[in-house]
Amino acid sequence: MQQKGDIEAIWSRLQRSAFRSAFQLTEKDQRYLNDKGMEHVLSHARDFIASRLSPALPLKDGKQTPWRGHPVFVAQHATATCCRGCLEKWHGIVRGQALDARQQEYIVQFIALWLARRGGSPSGNQ
Repeated sequence: MQQKGDIEAIWSRLQRSAFRSAFQLTEKDQRYLNDKGMEHVLSHARDFIASRLSPALPLKDGKQTPWRGHPVFVAQHATATCCRGCLEKWHGIVRGQALDARQQEYIVQFIALWLARRGGSPSGNQ
């Protein structure tokens, strides 16, 4: 599991990447995040990670995360948590092995960090 210093180091590297740092939430995605709240959106993140990234050999790996349509998808591309190749390259999470619960939660928390630092609302307007 990554340590806090490692997380900040990875965050810093991602922010120096022209590709990764260019991702932003659309107005619609931001409104969805604000309306539904962080916990609701992160519950979706947990589902997406469990179904699309967790298997040792995910279906269509490298193409399983849409580019838009949900704040989590945007955050996954921005944080290099979109496919097993990016997870290995940026986060040191080896391909070919199913993700355990700690790894899945690490990914969700990294997505949460990006959403919070990029303007996410901690609670929804429910």
